[in-house]
Amino acid sequence: MLSRVADSIYWMNRYVERAENIARFVDVNLTLLLDSPIGTSQQWKPLVLTTGDLPIFEERYGEASADNVIRFLTFDRAYPNSIISCLNAARENARSVREIISSEMWQQINAFYHFVNDAANEETLNFQTFFSEVKLASHLFAGVASATMTHNDGWHFGLMGRLLERADKTSRIVDVKYFILLPSVKDVGTTLDQLQWIALLRSASAYEMYRKRGLHRITPTSVAEFLVLDREFPRSIRYCIRQAERSLHQITGTPEGTWNTEIERYLGKLRSDLDYLTISDVMESGLHEFLDNLQRRTNEVGIKLSETFFAMQPVN
Repeated sequence: MLSRVADSIYWMNRYVERAENIARFVDVNLTLLLDSPIGTSQQWKPLVLTTGDLPIFEERYGEASADNVIRFLTFDRAYPNSIISCLNAARENARSVREIISSEMWQQINAFYHFVNDAANEETLNFQTFFSEVKLASHLFAGVASATMTHNDGWHFGLMGRLLERADKTSRIVDVKYFILLPSVKDVGTTLDQLQWIALLRSASAYEMYRKRGLHRITPTSVAEFLVLDREFPRSIRYCIRQAERSLHQITGTPEGTWNTEIERYLGKLRSDLDYLTISDVMESGLHEFLDNLQRRTNEVGIKLSETFFAMQPVN
């Protein structure tokens, strides 16, 4: 497969997943505000802080109010990681490989973009309904892709893009709650604390599956374990990394457990570390520190993937 085509399919899927996860990111804060006791202070700055783009936001918007942060993360066309910018980038990548992807995929991503573009021009908008529609549109795109595109190398590049993006954003959603959002240490173990952890699970569509696993108590440790280390839940970090590695081996043809390239070795080591990790290990080292390091390693996987498959090689 041409590196240009593989690159476009990879980023098309990654941008759609990013748009969905930004919607989850903002929606969890809206839910927290609705569920929190009257008088609880609003905290919107942490959402921008965890994107790593706080300087850009402060330069353009100044105050981290609800309206400013939602506008920045959702409809700001000059910000490359806003929902509308991600969908525009995904649509352009899809346009460049229309001869490779199915017509149904193109139609869905085009409709998804226009839905968000139209919403950006509305004077009044129910954001909770809007973010729910964004999540559903992303799921529909993934379902259409799975049902209508041949599961060849191109498919696996797209799946890797989706999974790596999801792993990164799941870690950031957990990090926001655990490291920043809790207003005070005195609130740990209170009703407010539990409401925040429930909202966190809901933001990852994990609340029902968490309960159905027999995990009735909502504790920081058990929630973190489910979202970071669960083997079967499709939004857990460990699941995403395991499945990304499987797609990588489908592309390279190298048997699982072996490696011939630097990306296979690096991703295999990350997967192995997660396989042998316990939540006690994570908590002892510090959840924030662990997640911060995990985000760095996940980003490094993306860099090595690009260097191996997408970078233009000089002609000798």
